[in-house]
Amino acid sequence: MTKRELMDKVAASAGVSKAECERVVNASIDTITEELKNGGSVNFIGFGKFEVRTRQSRNGVNPRTKKAIKIPAKKVAAFKAGKNLQEVI
Repeated sequence: MTKRELMDKVAASAGVSKAECERVVNASIDTITEELKNGGSVNFIGFGKFEVRTRQSRNGVNPRTKKAIKIPAKKVAAFKAGKNLQEVI
């Protein structure tokens, strides 16, 4: 499902215009992004939790040259499905 398809379904389900739904979806995504950027997390009880995790640096292999390389540590966005979502799936 694309963002556009999501907005169309939400607009139809909520009985609001597509333009209004687009503003709400975009504002929601922006708010979640800003919270993750600041190191926080966003928890939707029963649905899941968006959070930032830190991956430690590690050794890897360049597949082209087969030489060992150092992969630096980095932060990644993660989603953990909630109990209700897991049961439905």
